[in-house]
Parts: sequence; structure tokens; C-alpha cells
Amino acid sequence: MKISKRHKIIIISSIVILVLLTVVSYCWSRKSVSVLEKRQQSQMSPVIMIPGSSATVNRFDTLVAKINQRDRQNHSLLKVKVYNNGKITYTGQIRQGDNEPFIVVGFENNHDGYSNIKKQARMFNTAFNQLKAQYNFNNFKGIGHSNGGLIYTYFLEHYFNERQIRIKRLMTIGTPYNFAEPSNRRTQMLTDFIKNRKKLPNNLTMYSIAGSENYVEDGLVPLSSVLAGKYIYQGEVRHYTQITVTGKLAQHSALPQNQEVLSLIRRYILNPHPERARPNN
Repeated sequence: MKISKRHKIIIISSIVILVLLTVVSYCWSRKSVSVLEKRQQSQMSPVIMIPGSSATVNRFDTLVAKINQRDRQNHSLLKVKVYNNGKITYTGQIRQGDNEPFIVVGFENNHDGYSNIKKQARMFNTAFNQLKAQYNFNNFKGIGHSNGGLIYTYFLEHYFNERQIRIKRLMTIGTPYNFAEPSNRRTQMLTDFIKNRKKLPNNLTMYSIAGSENYVEDGLVPLSSVLAGKYIYQGEVRHYTQITVTGKLAQHSALPQNQEVLSLIRRYILNPHPERARPNN
């Protein structure tokens, strides 16, 4: 049977396409395996922090400085800003060999309100995807101050479905899970958080820190609103702990500089270091 010239061209073209697809598939598989191996072997465990409404990427500068002063570990500080048009800028850098850097993710849209919380969570997810691709960490810890804790909660329920990356511990500080509403009236946001709570990572250890100037509020956020976090996390994650700090610097905006809060971060969020295990003189 004689094969026409047209059929020969089709056969040859098909073989060439098949070979090209095989080569591309092989290269992609090798690259994927290489990335996976690099991620599995990574020793980096960053602390990724989200500030609250109206705050900038500089919100945690004092917190990082005080922790570095106490621990003498010199954690790097990388600041990531996500703009409304999708642009992402980086300030600072992660020092080579630093396995526990601080990374702050802030937003051009840093306004209050449930609709903005959703937008900010989506923006955070974009930044998170860039960070994981660039640094190949397989685990991280999270800290969210005020609405930063709401952004983290929405992110975990709607975007975080990683199999190769684990969020080990999360600490929210003065987070108004029910905004400023009284405890007997749930906002739509709190209702949605509770409805989607089963999407939270079940191996997460979570700490919710409340400030209290007068055992009712921290000067801005009602204590009952922070305590509402238990309806979202308790019984759904591996461990949930609620802690209330009082006294000096227990006011809402001062909480990230509160000495007790700093001690809680060093004890529960950061990985243990020899310096931290030494008793204070």
C-alpha cells in the first residue's frame, strides 16, 4: 500500500509533536521533582506577619527589634507590599543562612470592613504564592495583629490548600472576630467564618491574644469580639489557646510592643533557641 505524500507529512508531524511533548513533559517533571526536593529539604521556617487596618509594612519594626535584642538571633526582616493593581514590592532581604526570618505583608488597600478583608486575603494569597516559589519553605508560622488576624482566617478558609507546606502555628493579637458588635449579635463575617471553619488546617496550633485595659475592651476592640475566635477555631484545629494580657501597653495599638505579648511570641511562635532557654538574670 502506497502512502501519499500528504499522509507522510501528517505522520512525520505527529511523531515530531509527540517527541516534543515527551521532552517538555520530561523537563517539567524533572523541574517539579527538583522544586519538591528543594522544598522538602528546606530548613527555613519564616514568621509571616500581617498588620491591621490603616497600618503599613512598618507596623512590626519595634516588635522585631525587641525580639532580636532579647534573643540575639538577628532575624531578618523582609517587607512585602501588595498594590491594588497587583504589583508587589520588596524592602529588605532575608540574610543567607537565616532559617527563621520575619516577613511582613502589607497592602495598599489597608482599609477596614468585611469586603476589604476579602480583598486583602486575596492579595495576601498572591504574595504568599510568590514567597513560597522564591524561598521554597515547607512550613511557616503566622502572626496577625487586629484585622490581620481576620485576613489570616479568611486566607486559611478560602485559599490555603497546600499539601507540601504546613502552617505550624498562628497567633492573632487583638483580632475583632465579631468587629465591634456585642456578643449576642453576630456579624455576617463571624457567621461566614464559623460556616467555613472545617476548611481550617486541622493540624494547626492557634493562639488568640486579647488585650484588656478594663476587662471589657482594649480601648478599641471589645474583649467579647476577640473571644469569639473560639467559635471559629476551637475544636477544629489541633490546639486552640485564648490568652488575655492586661496592664501597661494592653491598649489595642500598643499590643505588638507589649512585653507579655513579646514573651508569648518568643515562647509559642518562634522555634526554640539556646539563648531563649536561659533564665533571666
